[in-house]
Amino acid sequence: MERRKFMKNAGLAGILAAGVAPAIAAELPAIKWRLTSAFPKSLDTIFGGAEVLAKRVKEITGGKFQIQVFAGGELVPGGPAALDAVTAGTVELCHTCSYYSFGKEPTFAIGTALPFGMDCRQTNAWFYYGGGQKLMDEFYANYGVRSFVGGNTGVQMGGWFRKEINTLEDIKGVKFRVAGLAGKPWAKLGAVPQQIPGGDIYPALEKGTIDAAEWVGPYDDEKLGFYKVAKHYYYPGWWEPGPVIHFFVALKEWDKLPAEYKAAFEAAAYEANVTMMAEYDHKNPAALSRLLGNGVKLHKFSPDLMQAFHKASFEVYAEESEKSAAFKKISTEYFKYAKIQNAWFSVAESSLSQFLHSK
Repeated sequence: MERRKFMKNAGLAGILAAGVAPAIAAELPAIKWRLTSAFPKSLDTIFGGAEVLAKRVKEITGGKFQIQVFAGGELVPGGPAALDAVTAGTVELCHTCSYYSFGKEPTFAIGTALPFGMDCRQTNAWFYYGGGQKLMDEFYANYGVRSFVGGNTGVQMGGWFRKEINTLEDIKGVKFRVAGLAGKPWAKLGAVPQQIPGGDIYPALEKGTIDAAEWVGPYDDEKLGFYKVAKHYYYPGWWEPGPVIHFFVALKEWDKLPAEYKAAFEAAAYEANVTMMAEYDHKNPAALSRLLGNGVKLHKFSPDLMQAFHKASFEVYAEESEKSAAFKKISTEYFKYAKIQNAWFSVAESSLSQFLHSK
């Protein structure tokens, strides 16, 4: 009897491993959702996270749960408009960066990245095991959405500048396209931050509307052509050490889903998160080599500038904490977790990396 029960369950497990069991799938409703991305199709790696989600959800549910993906600009503009479309009920979900909505409330910045915060691995640890997901979803619930980590770019580059940035004096007056909370530390040091969607950055840089711009890293930056109009490429992007791209789902729509579909969605989001980072790690080295071959001049922000950036960033955190109780609460927990993570990473990770990178 126990053997028959075991064999029955083992057989069902095998079927479920390949997708939803046929008998179960037949009983589940056909559901079609629309997803709006904040990114254009041309940025295939970051946009591709949404395609990974839609493909895997369809496969796992035997085609019963389908998600149609729209690029930024097809249904709504990119940037904060993607999340706005979900909260307004225009679409069921979006794929975007939380910090694009920083203007609504500073706490949105924490969901993507904080200057001098955690890298990709540390951020995943915080969201998946360190209580970060619970903290952020308590905040996002105020806007009628639930979040799912759906990608990461890794540490980003520091941007493209028409002239060299060696001193604090060089920063003053520079019109710099930079996203989210990061604009505030730059502004403290005299820059003029600009919020511009990814697809509009090149024309602004070419026309001289802005003096400098940051986006992601070598692969995406090469696609956007920044090296044609600004040759000075800086690193590191201290304001985006491990930026998360989220899937935001309308809570009222999420609550309607059968448990099987919720499980399929969560599994697909995990896959989108892991594969995006791996793809960027694969593509960025070759792209940087090509950029250098095209005459790009690579610069590292000086130690003095990094200290100034760090000081300005934590001044901003103190200011934002006075304005927002949510920001104070979550950023405090975030940096408490980051301190523990950095203590560990400085032991094994950092020492080995420094040795290997010197070879």
